[in-house]
Amino acid sequence: MTDIEQITPLVEQILNINDITRGDPQMKFLVRYRGTLKTDSISAYQVLDESFQSLKLTPLFRLEEGQHAVVVTEGRASSKPANPWVNLVMFVITFFSVLFTGAIAVYQPKPTDGFMDMVFGALTDLRSGLPFALSLMAILLAHEFGHYFVGRIHKAPVTLPYFIPLPAPISPFGTMGAVIQMKASPSNRRSLLDIGIAGPLAGFIVSVPILIYGLSLSTISVLNRVPGAGIQMEGNSLLYLFLKWSVFQQVLPAPASFGNLPPFVYWIIYFFTGKPFPWGGVDVMIDPIAFAGWAGLLVTALNLLPVGQLDGGHILYALFGPRVKKLFPFIIGITVLLGFAWPGWWLWTALLFLVGRMYDEPLDQITTLDPRRKVLGVLGLILFVLVFTPVPLIITTP
Repeated sequence: MTDIEQITPLVEQILNINDITRGDPQMKFLVRYRGTLKTDSISAYQVLDESFQSLKLTPLFRLEEGQHAVVVTEGRASSKPANPWVNLVMFVITFFSVLFTGAIAVYQPKPTDGFMDMVFGALTDLRSGLPFALSLMAILLAHEFGHYFVGRIHKAPVTLPYFIPLPAPISPFGTMGAVIQMKASPSNRRSLLDIGIAGPLAGFIVSVPILIYGLSLSTISVLNRVPGAGIQMEGNSLLYLFLKWSVFQQVLPAPASFGNLPPFVYWIIYFFTGKPFPWGGVDVMIDPIAFAGWAGLLVTALNLLPVGQLDGGHILYALFGPRVKKLFPFIIGITVLLGFAWPGWWLWTALLFLVGRMYDEPLDQITTLDPRRKVLGVLGLILFVLVFTPVPLIITTP
């Protein structure tokens, strides 16, 4: 154990010390110093953190009773690099999973074809899945490397992305996306916000032109009832509705009738429930490239859910601090209710119990966001509202 007398001179470099509290195993810290920082918190933290490296200690900056507190804990996060071959192999497998899923989506089955006939047919014509696969993988790569490169700029120990394959028919996209592991807590709220928002912004910037181009290749068709055949339609976000209107000059899907409801009321109900299904109306039959762009918006929305370890949770914590933890039961309640319209939200509810209750709390909680980052964080929340899709997939039968 490091002697406190060895630590105190290092802390005195950056803090006018008012009092010292020795810790114990129950308090989970070695020693706490309270006083006033001699310089700005970012510079002070960098100086102290570098001084602590050889001692294998980690400093935490906190605000306590109107004073600056430096809490010293034992141990440091591991910076041992991961094996990049694992990342490469998972990327290659995921690419072929997405490629196969794209091929099977455009495969034209014969009336006598069974499931295995469709599988072999798609495998023999994998090139047909390239438009979808290249588009979707470009979006996912932009998202994940947005996190990675900004993490590297902040000198955070982030891993390369781990892509997760999940081929059709289990997933309509061929993947569950990708994850990046941050091996240590972010240094401060500014770092947390930058890393958290970089992925959704990068993915969004790539998704929108892909979606617009894909919509330009798509056609509008009547939603006719075909005995024995169901329809799977992509759900709507506010942005997706706007982009369809921009390309086709009408709000889609356009029902044959609003029934006895005012159009605005009909759309509110349909937007949040996917019902009543607009049989006899028209909607866009999206090209595979458009479907990839739409999937990119969905991925952005899911990552921006404002809770826990998700990107939206990072943004919310950076903006408002620890009090955002109180929102967890409210968000869980919303996903449970949404599950009655799309059961997939119940799976997300279970996932949120795993990743939604814990937040990446910055080591330095004295440093606040600058005005530019506050605006950026608010824009991230606005983006979530624009791309959120209450009913991602609408599956119905005549």
